[in-house]
Amino acid sequence: MSASTNPRVAVPRDRENDYSRDAATARRQFALERTGASLEHVSRYSFDPTTVAGNVEHFIGVAQVPIGLAGPLLVNGEHAQGEFYVPLATAEGTLVASYNRGMKLLYEAGGVTTTVIDDRMQRAPAFIFRSAREARDFGHWLTEHLDEIRAAAEQTTRTGRLQDIEQYPASRILFCRFNYTTGDAAGQNLTGKATQAACRWITDHYPGIDQFLLESNFATDKKSSQVNMLRTRGKRVVAEATIPDALFRRIMNSSTEVMFRARQVSNLGSFMSGVNNNGAHSANGITAMFIATGQDAANVAESSAAFIYAERHDNGDYYYSVTIPSLIVATYGGGTGLATQRECLELLGCYGDGKVRKFAEIVAATVLCGELSLGSAVVAEEWVDAHDLYGRNR
Repeated sequence: MSASTNPRVAVPRDRENDYSRDAATARRQFALERTGASLEHVSRYSFDPTTVAGNVEHFIGVAQVPIGLAGPLLVNGEHAQGEFYVPLATAEGTLVASYNRGMKLLYEAGGVTTTVIDDRMQRAPAFIFRSAREARDFGHWLTEHLDEIRAAAEQTTRTGRLQDIEQYPASRILFCRFNYTTGDAAGQNLTGKATQAACRWITDHYPGIDQFLLESNFATDKKSSQVNMLRTRGKRVVAEATIPDALFRRIMNSSTEVMFRARQVSNLGSFMSGVNNNGAHSANGITAMFIATGQDAANVAESSAAFIYAERHDNGDYYYSVTIPSLIVATYGGGTGLATQRECLELLGCYGDGKVRKFAEIVAATVLCGELSLGSAVVAEEWVDAHDLYGRNR
């Protein structure tokens, strides 16, 4: 394929004030002239465009995603306690209705119990040496000098704290995972800056490093991975509940017996397929909440990984839990302060400092409701009918 002979026409920028309404209007006019698309609805927004500096470049307007409200969601957490009405941004019919139905079931069952098990965010540099022995010896030195490395890293941040450094040697390379807590921020940028400072201190004080890479792809940023499912990235959260058989029969048109049998089939199907999630659709609720509340939507790739576990008790009660090992969320920074996103976080009482674990628990509880609702719809043969009823906008 030959290169274009036409000169490249760049998107226009205003070097004096690129986040003004005039700059956005100029770019939409440029798009109209180049493509014929008028962007009538993209141009309609209610906030000052100067507020998106640092969130987007070449601003032209907004993508308006419908937001539905599900609830009340009853949460018995350590950080989230009480009833919550959950905003879900989606264009998929039946999604809000399904999560709402699951919330009704678990409300009547006494709510969802949530627990944050772990909290860590990584940057994963790699250090390359002339031989495996030199890489091994460097690993010993790294362990001995953790305090000095921690001090160098934490000079760059108010909220980030270096917890430890995991080591994974291969060939003549030492792969490391610098594990941080990051306060109410998701923390990818924070950990990058802190680890860069730490690596500069390391290279200044340890001779013999052939090369180092600030990120070796072992943090698996925005990619699901076994290492993060086992070791945690973001928040590791468990949501669990016990539901009487009578509630399944009355609300879900199913039973705990058939639900548990279907769970066994799903576990086998998941094992056979090699999937990283033996649940039904955790990505649905997580994506809808992420878009509504200004999370980095690409983190759904990691955050939607889930471990489902269920038991049917002798009295017919159904114990059901979801463990989300890599839930990456924020209540401060990034897109959380944008106009509509902040409103949705405020709706949950989760905007600002000290709220991230509360938000993580609400997300996990919402996922649990969606899993039980869709699972019930499948076994009751209501799944296709529900999409026909609520998803007719073809």
